[in-house]
Amino acid sequence: YHTALRHASAPRREIGVRTVFNVLGPLTNPAGASRQLLGVFSDTLVRTVADVLQRLGSERAWVVHGRDGLDELTVFDKTHVAELADGAVREFEVDPAALGLAHATRDGVAGGDAAANAARVRAILAGEQGSARDIVALNTAAALVVAGVAADLATGVRKAAEAIDSGAARRKLEELQAFRA
Repeated sequence: YHTALRHASAPRREIGVRTVFNVLGPLTNPAGASRQLLGVFSDTLVRTVADVLQRLGSERAWVVHGRDGLDELTVFDKTHVAELADGAVREFEVDPAALGLAHATRDGVAGGDAAANAARVRAILAGEQGSARDIVALNTAAALVVAGVAADLATGVRKAAEAIDSGAARRKLEELQAFRA
């Protein structure tokens, strides 16, 4: 969130379609993040946004768009990825089936209101199985790769599952909640 973009939020909601402002927020990150996992709403933006991140001096980034239309890595289809690493951008696809994550249906993944989404997160972190957990593990894996904590997606998925199964992810959420209180 960048405070300079706060004035654009109301008109953006009124327009009701995705615009350049949906992309500008992450690109103008005031935290100065040198590593990012960034989802985009259109496949045509994947390479473009990765090239922009390269020009802005990002160290490492993945820009992703699910072939099913999601602006994140998906377990419902393949995901188009543009990876910025070592000063170069390369593109590839992630197939969840190759990582042991079966192509799933969207049942149980669709979002709801804040209370429903919070309950879903708590259920996943309590060990609930299914496509919602798989999509969380896959996106966590990508973040771990971008952060340099996992060498590849398979390792990242395994680390994410271990964090959920051991209760470490739930405890981290509780720490963040206590910090904000």
